[in-house]
Amino acid sequence: MRLGPVELPALVVPRLGLAAFRRRAVVHLAFLLLALATVGLVLTVLTDQKERAYQRYAQGFRQSLSEIVLQLRHPSGQLALLNPTMGAGDRDGQAPVLLPFSAIDFDDQNKAQRAVEMAGCGLRWPDGSSLCAAVGANAYAGGFLYLVGSLESGPLAGREHGALDLGGVHRARVTVKARGGTQTWIAPFEGAASADGTQRGRLTGFPGAGPQLPGKARPVREFRGWLWREGPCAEGSRGPDCARRTFYSIRLPVEAFQDALFDDAGRRARPVWPPADLDQMRVRVELLAPAEPPVESASLFDSARPGASLALSLDKIGASLQPGETLRIERLGQQSTTLAERRGPELPERALPWLIHVMRRLPVQGEILGVGAGTDAAEIRWLTANDEVATPSGRYRLDLRGDLRSLDRQLALEARPLAWLAAAMLAAVGLAWLMVELGLIRGIAVLTKRAAAVSYNMQDARAEQRIGELDVADLRGRDELGILAGSLADALTRVKDGLRREQLRAEREREMWHAVGHEIMSPLQSLMVLHGAGDDPSHRYVQRMQQAVKVLYGSAPPSEALASADLHTEALDLAAFCREVAANAHYAGIDHVSFDTALPEPQPVHAEAYALEDAVTHVLRNADRYRPEGTPIAITLAAGGPGVVLLRIRNQGPHIEGPMLEQIFEYGVSDTAPQVNGERRGQGLFVAKTYLAKMDGSIRAFNVPDGVVFEMSLRRAAA
Repeated sequence: MRLGPVELPALVVPRLGLAAFRRRAVVHLAFLLLALATVGLVLTVLTDQKERAYQRYAQGFRQSLSEIVLQLRHPSGQLALLNPTMGAGDRDGQAPVLLPFSAIDFDDQNKAQRAVEMAGCGLRWPDGSSLCAAVGANAYAGGFLYLVGSLESGPLAGREHGALDLGGVHRARVTVKARGGTQTWIAPFEGAASADGTQRGRLTGFPGAGPQLPGKARPVREFRGWLWREGPCAEGSRGPDCARRTFYSIRLPVEAFQDALFDDAGRRARPVWPPADLDQMRVRVELLAPAEPPVESASLFDSARPGASLALSLDKIGASLQPGETLRIERLGQQSTTLAERRGPELPERALPWLIHVMRRLPVQGEILGVGAGTDAAEIRWLTANDEVATPSGRYRLDLRGDLRSLDRQLALEARPLAWLAAAMLAAVGLAWLMVELGLIRGIAVLTKRAAAVSYNMQDARAEQRIGELDVADLRGRDELGILAGSLADALTRVKDGLRREQLRAEREREMWHAVGHEIMSPLQSLMVLHGAGDDPSHRYVQRMQQAVKVLYGSAPPSEALASADLHTEALDLAAFCREVAANAHYAGIDHVSFDTALPEPQPVHAEAYALEDAVTHVLRNADRYRPEGTPIAITLAAGGPGVVLLRIRNQGPHIEGPMLEQIFEYGVSDTAPQVNGERRGQGLFVAKTYLAKMDGSIRAFNVPDGVVFEMSLRRAAA
């Protein structure tokens, strides 16, 4: 018959004072202060970060301009100022550049090379070759074009004096396109190799492209050139004919330049220098190798080939500008001209708008920016700095302007992880408050009221009694904890009464299991009589059954029973014991068990025969469970340390994972679910470990290439 719900009268709830909710208010205030402290900490960190960033930026802003000015005052920087449109050239060659000095001493290799390197003039190719095509800053130096460059080459074949066929010699070919006309010179190398493999000679210029000179050809008087092939062998080559660094220096006349120096009457005029169309001229330099006709000469170097790069140009000035910075370069004169205007890079990401607003509102004093004390940096939006650079062709003004709003955006971008961290902290505080409020405080408040109602309505006089050692009567009070303590004290009595009843039930159950064990022992004793012969294989197993019954039914938990079991060790011949176990293993359902030993017999050890056999059988069952079907299980003996004999049981099969090599000997550890018959519950290896420990031995497991080995160590006994 199904019973209906039991109707209980409602409890009378007493009215609680404000003191009962005092801790609730304290918890709420603590969470509020924690949230405010988190916000304050983040704002303090951001303010300090902004002050440091503004200070670093103000210092770096002026230093950045100083570095740019210093760079432009160097000859390479002046070269960039004098040639604002300087580029890497095209298929027709490159445009000559205006040098920051009057001319190049082309007859001296060291001076010519130093001048080019100091000015940063010329193009660079990936193979290491270079070329500088330039004119001097002084028009009255002659109106010449200078070609200075280098490359790596092998031995050079020189021209014999008077030879007209240039196909078998190394030669330079120079082509100049200017003002609608084209001039070409062919300059064969005239020189011989020295004993150490170096070469030095002239480049004599003839009009035309070659390779055949006309009869009675005369060199151009103003065309002067030198070539030096010196220095160590290039990497990867050896011997006197190895590739070496070849440096050449050429000065050639350009009619367009020289015509500008004189008027129609042959008098010196006041030229406009540099020529206005200098950047429209094209110069191409080729170094040709010898070749017999009709094969065309191979080009060792061609300045019109792609891949060249500039050492320094005006486009590279200001590459280190920060986001929001602008650099303007003007040429001063009667009419100032803006040569270039460079801007800093854009920020790769966009910061959160609200975070940018917060960064702008953070207070920073103006003296950090060098503006003046008492000035709010929020009112300053721009920083400016300027300087001048003087060159032989005029003066240049540099204006650098920095936008602090870009700095705020950059700071907001950098502070985004901190903002997310602060948001996560506030979310964690809010979540913790919700969990405490909804899951704890409100529950405690309800529980407090109900506990107060229970205590208020208790009429049983026995509820005032206290049992056990736990006493919470001193915690009674008018707050939540005091009320809960009083109710808990009332409930503890009933809980401990239930525990006592449970203990009595467990005692009766244990006595019942003892009685069951006694009943099982009786037929076992009869079996001992039936199988009492020492050579009867069943005798040993009946004895083991008796011992197992004593262990299992002598105590409640098997682990405690095994730990408290007493073993009586004696001298046992381990070799004979193992041979007998291997021979009788098939009775226990374990086939293909072999025994072998290299130790002399007998091998006496301290052990208890039944306990040791129980431990070995558990290991054999474990090995039988995991070995591939039909593979053997090997039992061997080996000598351990002093006074120790090692009994090893090896089976083929899967390895045991590293962390499990120690855990498998703990009680209840198993990789399979418990079976209905009680097997595979993680007891066998625990029993083996416990018995061996009581016999002053040990057991361990380790992996071998084709399986697993369980090794038991036993202490030797006197023979």
